[in-house]
Amino acid sequence: MDENTTFQVLVNDEEQYSRQPADKEVPAGWRPDGTTGTRQECMDHVDEVWTAMRPRSLRERMAAE
Repeated sequence: MDENTTFQVLVNDEEQYSRQPADKEVPAGWRPDGTTGTRQECMDHVDEVWTAMRPRSLRERMAAE
């Protein structure tokens, strides 16, 4: 990958984040969150929005107890 590669941020139903080159097919179970940019811009966005590392289902289960 070179610095000219455009990346996109992906999120899954468990509210976990990832990033991949924007020209790659989005894997099953993931969807774009609308953010594209350089690798670093996407990583910075993920750092900003992904504040709860536990999967959504675990957070919900813990909140119900």
